[in-house]
Amino acid sequence: MDFFQVISLDEAIVRLQKQFADNPLEIETVCLLEAQNRFLAEDLYAAENVPDFNRSTVDGYAVKAADTFGAGEALPSLLTAAGAVRMGQKAEMTLKKGQAVAVPTGGMLPEGADSVVMVEYSEQFDADTIAVYKPVSPGENVIARGDDMRQGDVILKRGTWLSAKHIAMLAACGISRVNVYRPIRFAIISTGDEIIEIDQPQAIGQIRDINSYGLASIIRQWGGNVAYRAIVKDDYEALKQAMTEGLEQADVLLTSGGSSVGERDYTYRLMQELCKDDVFVKGIAIKPGKPTIAGKSDGKPVIGLPGHPSAAMTVFRVLMSAVMKQWGLYLEETLVPARLSVNLPSSPGRTTFQMVQLEANENGFTVVPIFGKSGMIHLLGRSDGYIVLEAHQEGLEQNQQVLVHLL
Repeated sequence: MDFFQVISLDEAIVRLQKQFADNPLEIETVCLLEAQNRFLAEDLYAAENVPDFNRSTVDGYAVKAADTFGAGEALPSLLTAAGAVRMGQKAEMTLKKGQAVAVPTGGMLPEGADSVVMVEYSEQFDADTIAVYKPVSPGENVIARGDDMRQGDVILKRGTWLSAKHIAMLAACGISRVNVYRPIRFAIISTGDEIIEIDQPQAIGQIRDINSYGLASIIRQWGGNVAYRAIVKDDYEALKQAMTEGLEQADVLLTSGGSSVGERDYTYRLMQELCKDDVFVKGIAIKPGKPTIAGKSDGKPVIGLPGHPSAAMTVFRVLMSAVMKQWGLYLEETLVPARLSVNLPSSPGRTTFQMVQLEANENGFTVVPIFGKSGMIHLLGRSDGYIVLEAHQEGLEQNQQVLVHLL
């Protein structure tokens, strides 16, 4: 067996991206409220200016800034009251020199006004006179027409992973329907005689199917669908049937477990058969996750993940996000800078993904590594994220700044 021809993580990603260079996903149109966590299939442009009028950011009086220069508590600028603009209505008047028009927050400035005096720094002496106690500069307390977005500007680029902030932005531009890529369909197969469904009574030696649920949660967060899921015992024909059905129904086939060396581990043999010997990753120099394999069947990615949940989920995030990036789908990852609480040794020659907790302090965050025996699920549950120790690093020192990849 030529299994465990270990390559670096960088080389594994290069091979994956080379094998799956073309985006296989069709485009569909959805309403804006259904677009969250989907990937935009086109560049979107602003069809109009946002805002489409000069808008006040405070309650106060629209004025010509020059009329307030020199104003103070002892000697206010006295302006003539020239009416008021009501919220949601067009300002019909034109402001002249020496005048002030009352405007609400978000209200339209009348023609001729270039700034707004906050109501806190003004006083209405009588029906015709407004006193201004603090000068304003041109543009102060004003969002000018097109300041937010200008007509013709690119709002969002193709491949953007649409989140709540993007939905709000598109709503502001009056965009009610968007073209997105259809969700990626995944097949997940958990292998092993010991694996059972999570709602079954657990006998001695059995393990609940953690990986399917962990992987499915990531997939749904990424806007994908689980089209096929199965638990398969260590039986060659049963696993072959499940993998064949998974490939028929999904864009990506994931297996977990059964990828290490063992007389009853059939995943690698079946991958060679189904991928027609096109298995191009046969072990990766990473910790955890060394026994990861990957191939291609009918143009589709087939990835054999480790059996341990933390390793399976971390390796899936890293490898699948690289494939999606090649497809022009850009996941938004949150990275938090923090400082290490202890010295942290590395595994020379292997890229290490170290699970960590974040503790807030007056200077930001401290990173606390979480250690435990391989396969302990509570380590994943307690983790806020992970840090990466590169293969060439000899370790990290206490108080060294690192980037935490949030889970």
